[in-house]
Amino acid sequence: MSTPSTVVCHDRDGNLYTTPRERLVFRPSVYGVIIDNGKILLSKQWGGYDFPGGGVEIGETISQALQREVKEETGLEVEVGHLITADTSFYKQWDADRYFHAVLLYYRCRVVGGALSTKFFDGREKEYMELAEWKDASNIEALRSLKWYSSKRHPLEVIAEALSLP
Repeated sequence: MSTPSTVVCHDRDGNLYTTPRERLVFRPSVYGVIIDNGKILLSKQWGGYDFPGGGVEIGETISQALQREVKEETGLEVEVGHLITADTSFYKQWDADRYFHAVLLYYRCRVVGGALSTKFFDGREKEYMELAEWKDASNIEALRSLKWYSSKRHPLEVIAEALSLP
């Protein structure tokens, strides 16, 4: 199977853009699925939700990147657990004409310290993020009704897989 010369990318609102493959920037990303006492922690951004996480920086391990991203977006310190699943996303940056080929890795995490806070948001995150929220993990209808910013897999599938882990 040959690699396509163009790729269809989505933006945060679901709009689609076709771009030449050469314009894609590779971005490995890590996300923490944090479930505690029947509640799941979600990062709030652009009026919607996602799992806390983001890009792996050059020189970081997966665990270091995930611990840094969760701390930045939630104020919490985590221990990184099992890999839940992996996915691919092709997306357009929300504020620029940049396109990404992201590999998304979802890990089960456990809170080991800190407190919910916005004080660790970086400069850009302050523009579109709000305090992370704990949501009832058993209220599937409420979770389904949320606006999600995630990969093409529905986040409820990722949550179900996380709940099935020991």
